[in-house]
Amino acid sequence: MSNLSSVVKSIQDVMRQDSGVDGDAQRISQLTWLLFLKVFDAQEEELELTRGAYKSPIPEHLRWRNWAADAEGLTGDPLLDFVNGDLFPKLKNLPGDAERNPRGFVVRSVFEDAYNYMKSGQLLRQVINKLNAIDFNRQTERHQFNDIYEKILKDLQSAGNAGEFYTPRAVTQFMVDMVNPRLGERVLDPACGTGGFLVCAIEHLRRQVRNEEDQATLQRSIGGFEKKQLPHMLCVTNLMLHDIEVPSQVVHGNTLERPYTSWTSDQKVEVIITNPPFGGIEEPGIEQGFPADVRTKETADLFLVLIKRLLRDNGRGALVLPDGTLFGEGVKSRIKEQLLAECNLHTIVRLPNGVFSPYTGIKTNLLFFTKGQPTSTVWYYEHPYPAGAKNYNKTKPIRIEEFDAEKAWWGAEADGFASRVECEFAWKVGIEAIKAAGFNLDQKNPHAGPEVSHDPDELLAEFKRLQAEAQGIRDQLKALLGAALGGRA
Repeated sequence: MSNLSSVVKSIQDVMRQDSGVDGDAQRISQLTWLLFLKVFDAQEEELELTRGAYKSPIPEHLRWRNWAADAEGLTGDPLLDFVNGDLFPKLKNLPGDAERNPRGFVVRSVFEDAYNYMKSGQLLRQVINKLNAIDFNRQTERHQFNDIYEKILKDLQSAGNAGEFYTPRAVTQFMVDMVNPRLGERVLDPACGTGGFLVCAIEHLRRQVRNEEDQATLQRSIGGFEKKQLPHMLCVTNLMLHDIEVPSQVVHGNTLERPYTSWTSDQKVEVIITNPPFGGIEEPGIEQGFPADVRTKETADLFLVLIKRLLRDNGRGALVLPDGTLFGEGVKSRIKEQLLAECNLHTIVRLPNGVFSPYTGIKTNLLFFTKGQPTSTVWYYEHPYPAGAKNYNKTKPIRIEEFDAEKAWWGAEADGFASRVECEFAWKVGIEAIKAAGFNLDQKNPHAGPEVSHDPDELLAEFKRLQAEAQGIRDQLKALLGAALGGRA
């Protein structure tokens, strides 16, 4: 892996010399479209071996092997002219759709908003030659590249506000494990970012594959939507690296743009696992597609409404939501009231501060529910920090092993979670108490002592308050002392 890691680092070092590439986000975008074409070509080599009649959707002279693979091939201005004047225009306009030409549709959707930022053909040739050092048809390198891919994603998070695309691997793994998708069920992430939940679901389902028919079922089982171009491109490449041949079910578009009532029963799915962007505001008019009583511009709230619509009866949902949704009033209360009436919201795992650090300090929660039965009891589990830790950070993120306690406690929905017991981290709240609280789901742990905040802003405010209080006492003492001395005189 160290060799592959050094290849990726050396590619980024070359890009830093190019005057056209400005910052980490553009470097990653540039690397990703090149990476996509290289992975796509490696996948086509396999398909040509296994399917004699396979025909590429990419015109012959635009395939990676015919313009990029030769280290002594196109370079300098001729390479730039080819990429900008031939490759990009034609890939952005490939014919076909998701039904008749799905692989061509995937290529077009990846390139429709992509750009070549590099201005030096010589440096671009150096990058291409370094990428060619990676053999994506070797299982060992492909497996190792998944770890490199995680590093690319983490670099992306460091590039400004791109943290919205990233959910810690331990959180995605835990959510998928608890929802437990089964082969034959369709798994959807309507805000899929770079594909973390979908990849976890693929790995979970692949353990259930026994034959070629099962493999074909798996290929049809994964779907997603992503509004922004760069994470969509990363997601599609990520799925191809995980042996999804035609990731055409991952659509480049905003799920919320589509009118709520236009989703038909055959488009509903058995499993939805997602981390919708929170704190985001949708563009004006999006909310008009939703029922009047739940209209809002807030992204996370609209996704909660939509997820309920997209699940089949007995379908299972898991999503990440901020504290603000749990205690929010007004439209948020109506959305929660409907969720509790139409779904069994059986579990809320409350995560501590810092899980999404450094991208946001907002406290988050994992909601697990099943559609078709109203909620009678909500179980809460307060996830503690590991022993000796007071926060998470980039070097010490949350780990999957930390969820072992929740997994041991979880039990089975089939018997109403009869095996669950209350403890210092777990408690339950009946629906009547939640209704009486105005559908406030921010129910505190009755077993916990006073909450000690580690939030810097809160600590600073408390320090200033104590300073002011101390200064007030000093002023009083000075006044008393002055009065006493004055009286003696």
